[in-house]
Amino acid sequence: MPFDPITRPLTPNEARVLATLMEKARTVPDSYPMSLNGLVTGCNQKTSRDPVMNLSDAEAQEALDSLKLLTLAFESSGNRTTRWEHNFQRGVGVPEQSAVLLGLLMLRGPQTAGELRINAERWYRFADISSVEAFLDELQERSAEKGGPLVVQLPRAPGAREQRWAHLLCGPVDTSASHAPAGGSGASPSPALQARVDALEAEVASLRNTVQRLCAELGISPEISPEFSPMSPPGQE
Repeated sequence: MPFDPITRPLTPNEARVLATLMEKARTVPDSYPMSLNGLVTGCNQKTSRDPVMNLSDAEAQEALDSLKLLTLAFESSGNRTTRWEHNFQRGVGVPEQSAVLLGLLMLRGPQTAGELRINAERWYRFADISSVEAFLDELQERSAEKGGPLVVQLPRAPGAREQRWAHLLCGPVDTSASHAPAGGSGASPSPALQARVDALEAEVASLRNTVQRLCAELGISPEISPEFSPMSPPGQE
């Protein structure tokens, strides 16, 4: 019986450990199978990860033990240091191309078919986006006998040209977040953007004072251009 995410979904830690094994097997084969230390480093990378995590050795080992029980990972023999390999394709029952897409979705979060094709370059070279979409459709329409769907196409986000895909290995995905408005005319700016606006306004005010002082010293009347008037926060013009 193939892995069934509905009956036993992966935890976020298990998904990260499993996907990291899948990635390193393809991108750094000389370091594969992986030691626990190397695996933890890979799991906690700051790049090509969404979300960024900070797994401890104990958390990674616990995830490995669980994946072993699910037949999704196993220990390699013949080394003084225990090393680990994934068994994703056989354990889940999917072809290589589908495994690549699921691994990328576990590592990097929801992505469009175009993003998946680009991000898969070091794993597998898809001929075109249509090829990626065909495997995604197959994963989405997977029968219950094979374990059910493994991906879902998310609703188009406001302002986005393409829909993103998400994996279902950790259970159902809340698609309502994709409907959240991107921010209309009455929306408040983000704290970072508001701080930048405040800093620019302060700089403009300082420049105006300098211009007025210089004009007073020269005995001329200042003519402040409208461009130097205080700015309104975004969305409130």
